[in-house]
Amino acid sequence: MVKQHLDCDWLLSDPGSTPAQAGRRITLEDGRIVAVDVTQRSPTASRRLVLPALANAHDHARTFRSATLGSYGKPLETWLPYLGVTPAADPYLGAVTSFSRSARRGVSHLMVHYTRVQGGLPYVDEVEAVARAARDVGINIGFAVSIRDQQGIAYCADSTVLSTVRADIRDEVAQRLSAPATTPAEQLARVDEIAQMLAAGNYGSHVTLQYGPNGVQWCSRPLLEAIAKASADTGRPVHMHLLETKYQRAWMDAQYPQGVVAYLDEIGLLSPRLTLAHCVWARPDELALLAERGVIIAVNTSSNLGIRSGIAPVPEMLRQGCRVAMGMDGLALDEDDDALREMRLAFSLHRGWGYDEQMSRAQLWQFAARNGRQSVAGAQPSEGARITVGEPADLLVLDWDAVDDDALFPDVDPLELLLARAHGGHIQEVYIGGRQIVAKGKVITVDEEGMRAELIAQVRSRLRDNPAAARWRDVLDVLSEDLGPFYSKGVYLGCC
Repeated sequence: MVKQHLDCDWLLSDPGSTPAQAGRRITLEDGRIVAVDVTQRSPTASRRLVLPALANAHDHARTFRSATLGSYGKPLETWLPYLGVTPAADPYLGAVTSFSRSARRGVSHLMVHYTRVQGGLPYVDEVEAVARAARDVGINIGFAVSIRDQQGIAYCADSTVLSTVRADIRDEVAQRLSAPATTPAEQLARVDEIAQMLAAGNYGSHVTLQYGPNGVQWCSRPLLEAIAKASADTGRPVHMHLLETKYQRAWMDAQYPQGVVAYLDEIGLLSPRLTLAHCVWARPDELALLAERGVIIAVNTSSNLGIRSGIAPVPEMLRQGCRVAMGMDGLALDEDDDALREMRLAFSLHRGWGYDEQMSRAQLWQFAARNGRQSVAGAQPSEGARITVGEPADLLVLDWDAVDDDALFPDVDPLELLLARAHGGHIQEVYIGGRQIVAKGKVITVDEEGMRAELIAQVRSRLRDNPAAARWRDVLDVLSEDLGPFYSKGVYLGCC
């Protein structure tokens, strides 16, 4: 690969740990940083700041957002079924537009917990389309294969919860939402089949395959035990939701009196290979055990606010020594996958009140870039998220004239300005593995705008041609009304 030179007015090589450096030239070759030198920028050139790219440790590769689907502001338990209101569409278009938006908004490494198929293809073929989309965009993904075998509708046996909803929607709800009747061996065999496909297609440089049990409430003990053993045997990572809502907390307390985290430890799931998404309702003793086992926790700040799950105890996680990473869950604050804004929001909530510092800037950078990278790609703790010689060339270039638009005091720390006001709209260029992915704020590796228009047209056409698909939203509105008291009155706890 030909050497590339990238000049900037400010370099944040390891934000929060090393001071900003003025006037630097970064040299890239073969996907890595080979030199960082002092340089002089032309006084007439627009100012630029360069920093390491960010990571999104929990997401699902969805193009269509909650407000579009009519599920804005609903609690998780009634929000989830709305993910299926759009008819099957080309999974490549869905993935490529989602990945493009993430890259354009500052992410080089992205977790894809593929909990819902989008194209109606055989699962392995759909995964191949997603892998191809990642390679075409140039982003690195962890692909967690969705695995579940129980409680598809609520935290109860499907037959039990169906008896509590209105009779006129039962058959359709059962048909669409009931848990699959698939054995653990069959589900693990599918992961192995996907691994063979990825190897045959040479997708390994962009895709890290993972086991993706949806959550404890959706997986039987034999299934989770089989995943724990398979992960230990293969070294393959595991990605799973845990303790996202207060209703999950109550269900797990009733189901596992010894404690759900102790239960996961008992069956061998807790290890540095495991990432747990959310942990909003985790307790200090549980966090201590997760820290001891080296588990990564992917915290989804905006998502937890948007679907009313709560605010994760990040200061306690850090106090206990947990490895905490930033996730966006397809539900960033403005539904735009803006990683810079997500980082700023999380820091505002968790840095501490008054003079008490509970999250340092160095810890923020571990959260926003380094730990998530490890979760997604299985990278070593020292790999990436820094701009130093030998590191991967995953870089964001910001329009510093736009960020520092009043420029009164030249000695103000650029990191302070970044944390005060920078957002995805300030990103002008993105490099992933030394390859330029974004220029002038637009993805240049694929036709994002054209593909998004094609996807929207495809889905609109299929909604028009399929009245049953449009009716499903009406069914879900009724189901939401029935599930509200089912959870809020604790009816579901009688199933434990």
